[in-house]
Formats: sequence, C-alpha cells, structure tokens
Amino acid sequence: MSLNMNRDVFITCAVTGSGDTADKSEHVPRTPEQIANSALDAARAGAAVVHCHVRNPDGSPSRDPKMFREVVDRIRDSDQDVVVNLTAGMGGDLTLGSVEQPLPPDPQGTDLAGATERMEHVAQCLPEICTLDCGTMNFGEGDYIMTNTPSTLREMARQMQALGVRPEVEVFETGHLAFTKQLVSEGLIDDPVMVQLCMGIPWGAPDDPLTLMSMIHNMPAGWTFSAFSIGRNQMPYAAMAALAGGNVRVGLEDNLYLSKGVKATNAQLVERAVTIIEAMGARIVGPEEVRQNLKLTKRAPA
Repeated sequence: MSLNMNRDVFITCAVTGSGDTADKSEHVPRTPEQIANSALDAARAGAAVVHCHVRNPDGSPSRDPKMFREVVDRIRDSDQDVVVNLTAGMGGDLTLGSVEQPLPPDPQGTDLAGATERMEHVAQCLPEICTLDCGTMNFGEGDYIMTNTPSTLREMARQMQALGVRPEVEVFETGHLAFTKQLVSEGLIDDPVMVQLCMGIPWGAPDDPLTLMSMIHNMPAGWTFSAFSIGRNQMPYAAMAALAGGNVRVGLEDNLYLSKGVKATNAQLVERAVTIIEAMGARIVGPEEVRQNLKLTKRAPA
C-alpha cells in the first residue's frame, strides 16, 4: 500500500465538549464568553474550524440556543476568521434504570429530545457546519447510551440540508460509516461528504492503525475526512490522520494535557498540531480555503 499523505491539512479545534472535563482543568471554558474567546485563540493559533458545545455555569452540558447564539455572535463579531461548527449531538443521552428494571430511565443521565428540538440552535445560528452523530452506541463510562435512531438521523439530515448547513458526520464505529453511506444514497447528505472519525472512545472503534485504515478504506473516494483520538494519543493521531490522507482534530474536548502533568489550552494544542503537521512537510489550510473546498456558506442569522 502506497503512502497517501495529505499535504494540505486543516485543523479543527474541539473547544469544550460536554463531558466532565470542566472540573478537571481550569483551562476548559464554561461561559459563552470563555468558549468564544478560547475558540478565537485556537483560530489565531492555526485552527480553520472550531467545534463548539456550550455549558451551564456549573460546567455541565447544555443545549440552550441562547448560549449557542452568544458564542456564535462573539466569534462572528471578532476580527478573526474561522469556520463555525456546532454540535447537534445533544438531546440523545439515555441512561437506563437498573439491570433488572431498565425502565423508567435514570433521569440524572437522560436527556432525550426530538429532531427539531435538537436542531433549534442550528436553525437560529446558521453555522457553516454542524455535527451528525451517525448511530447509537454504549459510550464511555457507566451505562450511558448515545442514542441516535435511523429515523431521527434522517430527519436531522433533512433539516441540515434545508438550512444549507454542512453536516460533519461523526463516526464512532464501522456501523456508523455504513449508515452514512445509506444517507448519502438516499440523497440526505450532499457532496462533498465530510466525516469525522472518532477513535479510541469506549466502546467504539479502537484507535489502533489497522482499525483506522480499515475505516478509511471503507469510505468512498472523494469524501473529506478528519480523525482524532483522545487523551495522550491526541497528538500521535495528528500525525497519523495526515499520513492516512486526512485532516486533524485537537482540543480540550478530547484531551486536557500538552505533556505529562502539563495542562494545555486549546491554542497550545493547536500550536502543537501545527508544529507536527508542518514538520511533516504539509501545509496548514485556512478557513476561507476550507469553505471553498467543502462548499460552505458563511452566513449570519436573520
């Protein structure tokens, strides 16, 4: 197999996420102002795309459209250009009851909403990109299930298409990739197709090179992809994703450390990824070129 390195790489910074990381590092932004400022710092460091969640004041995840709107407005009102990518994964959280009595679900870990409610902030903010988590799986610690049914995903894809927002399809295992192909075949995802390979997350696809290459080889020619892993494998994956022909994602959503015991900022993680990619002989692509390549439309909300 010949090396098919990507020589023109764009970096996505996943700014804050929705996990329990806000209490693990003082650098994880919480408020809309902090999230926007951290996103802009990441853009100045070389990120072409910023992927944003929002959080409540206590650090817990939120899907409040007003907070998303504040983040997006602050980014758009700045003098720093960057492609805005909002999560649409919130509202698909299911934690069942006990093993002997799974129903009713545990209200502490369950947040289930319909497709339109899950898309409300996207409709209001009109980002260039939003995510589509293309399947269901047991996710991480405990009994949390990331819940995305086929009918819900079809409806969310329809709404993204109608809004003119490009879906970034988040793929956590091979079945998600198969369903992405199905959505494309049904005309619910337009070209160019954009995929984020989310590796190393229990209990999804492991982040070993063979699994990554298997998933890449199962993508049709012409799809654009990025790949990332979590924790200490984030930076090795910056190199691996580019070597495999893809783009790169880093950020505090996936990893809190610059090196052992040294907590990072989003900008520092982007700077490290830039160093790795440029040392490999590749070029860092900026936001305007990403818009051209992915046929993105930069719009302000009405």
